[in-house]
Amino acid sequence: MTTVVLDTNALTAPVQAGVRVFEELDRVVGDGDRVVPTPVVEELERLATGNGEPARAAAVGRDLVDRCRVVETRAAYADDAVVELATGAVPSSPTGEVTAGETPSLSRPRYAVTNDGPLRDRLLARDVRVIGLRGANTLAVTEP
Repeated sequence: MTTVVLDTNALTAPVQAGVRVFEELDRVVGDGDRVVPTPVVEELERLATGNGEPARAAAVGRDLVDRCRVVETRAAYADDAVVELATGAVPSSPTGEVTAGETPSLSRPRYAVTNDGPLRDRLLARDVRVIGLRGANTLAVTEP
């Protein structure tokens, strides 16, 4: 199964860019394992406490996280956590947890979803396919 790591702005895209993120991901990569690093969830929660459209977008993004698998990372910063998961191994268990003494089954992510230019460049430099906004409300893949 294809693993797709989502960044904060991918989860806020429905409000900020009018993109139906999960429908577009299904079109672009099929039914994949949607993974969100914990720092992205924390960033959405912080942003959702504000006012205006950014806070509303973050609140919608936080709701969308419920349709994804949240995975702990060593990185504390959201962009670093996306890079960590997109270039490393992701636990394949639904909870992302490993019992003491157990060796987790791992899958390597194939895609990361972001519209953040510097993050996109970091991912492409590490041979990660990046899905981003193309046109008004369509997602497309950029190959490394």
